Amino acid sequence: MKNTHQLPKDGIQGLKDNFSSDALSGFLVFLLALPLSLGIAKASDFPPIMGLMTAMIGGIVVSFFSGSQLTIKGPAAGLIVIVAGSVAEFGRGDSTLGWHLALGALMVAGVVQILFGLMKMGSLVDFFPLSAVHGMLAAIGIIIMSKQIHILFGISPVNELGKPLVEPLDLLAKIPETLMHIKPDVAVIGLLSLLIVFLWPRIKHPVLRKIPAPVVILTITIPLAQYLKIDGKQLIHFDQDFIHTIAWNERFDGFAQTGIFVKYVLMFALVGSLESLLTVKATDMLDPFKRKSNANKDLMAVGFGNTISALVGGLPMISEVARSSANVANGAKTRWSNFYHGVFILIFLFLDLQFSDLIPFAALAAMLIGVGYKLASPKEFGRMAKIGPEQLVVFCVTIVFTLSTDLLIGMGAGIVAKLITQHILGVPLKSTFKAHLKLTSNKITVFGAAVFSNWLGIKKHIEKLDKTQKMTLDLSNCNLVDHTVMDNLLHAQADFENQGGELILLGLKELHPTSKSNHELSTRKKDKSERLDHIGNPK
Repeated sequence: MKNTHQLPKDGIQGLKDNFSSDALSGFLVFLLALPLSLGIAKASDFPPIMGLMTAMIGGIVVSFFSGSQLTIKGPAAGLIVIVAGSVAEFGRGDSTLGWHLALGALMVAGVVQILFGLMKMGSLVDFFPLSAVHGMLAAIGIIIMSKQIHILFGISPVNELGKPLVEPLDLLAKIPETLMHIKPDVAVIGLLSLLIVFLWPRIKHPVLRKIPAPVVILTITIPLAQYLKIDGKQLIHFDQDFIHTIAWNERFDGFAQTGIFVKYVLMFALVGSLESLLTVKATDMLDPFKRKSNANKDLMAVGFGNTISALVGGLPMISEVARSSANVANGAKTRWSNFYHGVFILIFLFLDLQFSDLIPFAALAAMLIGVGYKLASPKEFGRMAKIGPEQLVVFCVTIVFTLSTDLLIGMGAGIVAKLITQHILGVPLKSTFKAHLKLTSNKITVFGAAVFSNWLGIKKHIEKLDKTQKMTLDLSNCNLVDHTVMDNLLHAQADFENQGGELILLGLKELHPTSKSNHELSTRKKDKSERLDHIGNPK
């Protein structure tokens, strides 16, 4: 059924009409973003205040150019791994130098994202198999937890040469040693914070539920840290002269390390864009007004924001999913909520001197462990298994390769694993990257297979259909319809429904799910005896 709510107006009229709801949501999102932005910056080996600078730019500047109404722009935990890795590789032990050099790669990556948008590559998100994307995010979650658990107990693990550990597998292996040498005062703060992270969302009281867990943590741990008189090295210090610490003449010295520079430009641009686009897609589904975002415009806005952020020494930003979800839940109506969230961050920046040496790192570590756990929750493994055993294989392959190498190789390994599994399940080679279609004015017939690697060709023609009418997508001549396509088809049906039309899917009932649970997103396939060639003839 088409959404009948009156759409909120954009621009100045939207500001006037929705001031109270957007300002309130912006303030509540600010309360959530404040500690997370500090923690993300610290975990990324950037000065903590730069997390706030990034969030402020994402709100005050990027909101005017954004292609989506309700997403919140700011630093994201999902990019910690890349940012910290760039600082370590560029700086080779000197974190300040590494930060300066990483900014050059980030500026170029921002320009690349703008080009992505101009080239209308917003559909980039639809090429990657969902099981590999979720595997990448789970690996990021594990990597975040592997580092933050040591900080939770006040320990900075080092190798035999006394240098800080950065590899996730090494950090995981060091956990038993850390547990034997915990700093009790820091551990009290860390464990109490962790308890709040996991228990606060279970509170049912309607008023208390409105208060973000990070705010509760800071309210309790700041005075507790003062009472316990914990070491000043375990507290966040805001460098009030941070602008002068940015070495402008070093910004592009990273070009001299060509391989590393190109690697991180690609990682910032690809992973940041992918996460942003996934958030936009998810937020559109949550929007009570069912507005459809302009993914390409939003990608350009994020790229512009990243370029500006890097100019002032800030982190890479994305459309961040947790803050965007909170924004919708808090009743935001327009892009002005993101703007207000940035304004409140700016006000805090003027007052940050009062908070220097008050916020414990252990409290921020607990918040990030909570974020990491959500990304790599055991439920994610169970969900993949329910969708299908082949999805669990791709998911796990991506995690293993990401943990043992890096994100780009991990994602590449996941894609290769996905291609192999779908071929085993019956996808004709000629249908792997090209969709074979028959088109009429109100019907698309797909032959051979509908899979992640040929979906863009199918999607292009679905987008051309009149979404106010009843249209048909015939999949009865396919050997396989994969998990990623099943998910995209649900989104496509929702788009038709929101505009008053209907997308009818034919042939799915004749395909057998690969999972015993018959999950709605399971890959559907024909048995060996029923398989067709790439143009629909029996083999």
